[in-house]
Amino acid sequence: MRVAVTLVVVLTACGSNHSAASSDAAGSGSSSGCPGFETGAIGGSRPVHVHVPASYNCQPVPLVIMLHGYSATSLLEESYLYITPQSDARGFIYATPDGTVDSTGNEFWNATDACCNLDGSTVDDSTYLSGVITEIESHYAIDPKQVFLVGHSNGGFMSYRMACDHADQIAAFASLAGAMWEDTTKCKPANPVAMLEIHGTADTTIAYNGGTIGASTFPSAPTSVSDWVTFDGCDTTADTSAAPLDLDTMLAGDETTITRYATGCQSGGHAELWSIQGGGHIPSLTTSFTPDVLDFLFAHPKP
Repeated sequence: MRVAVTLVVVLTACGSNHSAASSDAAGSGSSSGCPGFETGAIGGSRPVHVHVPASYNCQPVPLVIMLHGYSATSLLEESYLYITPQSDARGFIYATPDGTVDSTGNEFWNATDACCNLDGSTVDDSTYLSGVITEIESHYAIDPKQVFLVGHSNGGFMSYRMACDHADQIAAFASLAGAMWEDTTKCKPANPVAMLEIHGTADTTIAYNGGTIGASTFPSAPTSVSDWVTFDGCDTTADTSAAPLDLDTMLAGDETTITRYATGCQSGGHAELWSIQGGGHIPSLTTSFTPDVLDFLFAHPKP
C-alpha cells in the first residue's frame, strides 16, 4: 500500500522539530508505587508504553490513550502529536499502545469495515485495547469518567471502533483524518460519547467527502459526525458560530472551521467537526493543535 510508505516518511519529517517520548514512557513494567494497585507489565505480549507525570500522587487522574496511524508506530506518532509534554503539564497519565504487523511489515489496527485490516487478520484490537484500559486502571488511580482517546488515520478509525464497542469506558475521543463504520449497524454505543473529527478538506488519503480503501467504503467526515449526532441524541441544527482555529502552519490564517452539535444531546453527548480548509492527511501542526484537542477532551468527561 503506497500510502503506508508516505505516512512514515512524512510523519518523520513533520516530527523533526519535536523530541521523542521521554524515556519513562517505555517503563510499562514499573510499579505505580500506590498501595492496593498491581505491579507488572501492561499489555501482555504487546507491551504498552505508559507515561506517568511527576505530579502523580496516587489520586485519580485522567487517562489519554493515543492510537497511531497505519504504518506508523506509537513512538513515531508521538513525535508528531507531541502529547507527552502535555501529560507533564496537565498531570494526566498517557498510554501509547501499538497495533500488530501485517504481511507488508506495517503496524495497523483492525478497526472498521474500511480500515485497515488488509490481510483479513482475526486480531481483536477492540478487546485488546479495552483490556489495556482495565489493566492501566489496575496499576494506577484513573478517573473512570476521564478516559480519552486520540487517534490519527487508522488510529482515528480505531477510536470510532472503541467508542462504538466500549462506550462504558470512553468519555470522549478525537480523530484526526479518520472515519466511522460505513455500516452503522455495527456501532451500538451503550451510552453517549463526546466526539471530535478533525479533517483536512484536501485529504487525498482518507478523503474528507468519503471514499474507498481497496473494495471497502468509508463515510465522509460530515457523515461520521452526523452518525454520532444521532447516537448522542443531539439536535441536528449545527452551530457554526465559533471562531476558526489555526491548526496547520502551511495554511494562511485561521483556516479551520468548527461545526458543533452541543444542544439537546443526551448527558455526555457532544459532536464536533473541525474542517481544515485545504488541509491534507498529515497537516503540519501548529503548537496549539494538541492543547486545543486536549482542551476539547477534558471539557467532556462522563457525567
